[in-house]
Amino acid sequence: MSQAAPHAAGPKPPRAHGPDNVWAASGTLLAGVLMLVSGVLGVLEGIAGIAKNEVYLLSNELTGTYVYEFDTTAWGWIHLILGVIVAVTGLGLLKGAGWARTLGIVVAGLYVIAHFMWLPYQPVWATVGIALGIFVIWSLCTDRTRYIP
Repeated sequence: MSQAAPHAAGPKPPRAHGPDNVWAASGTLLAGVLMLVSGVLGVLEGIAGIAKNEVYLLSNELTGTYVYEFDTTAWGWIHLILGVIVAVTGLGLLKGAGWARTLGIVVAGLYVIAHFMWLPYQPVWATVGIALGIFVIWSLCTDRTRYIP
């Protein structure tokens, strides 16, 4: 009767590619793409708001007086600057830069706040922007495969 020698049982390394981590890593890739595309669209929104002051109008008949009522040129500059930052951060995420994850969470939070304040001007796009920002925050907070020491 021969018995096989037992293998030394040491601690198992953590699974870097478990089912949850694959979803989170895929979500981070999608978050990078969404940030890049949303940033470019934000730049275009900003240019439209700066170039033509009547592109985005606040309808007081539908919303009444609105607390965050800014001049559309000011909104254009907000979207332009935020769009550039979002696009650069999304590009950093796609390249795998470590700084992009933390900055992405912060910038996505600012993106959600800006789109909440933008609701009376473009309600559908602002709602979509809020949903995308929340998804980006979730995916960047749950993907820990590359960032755990």
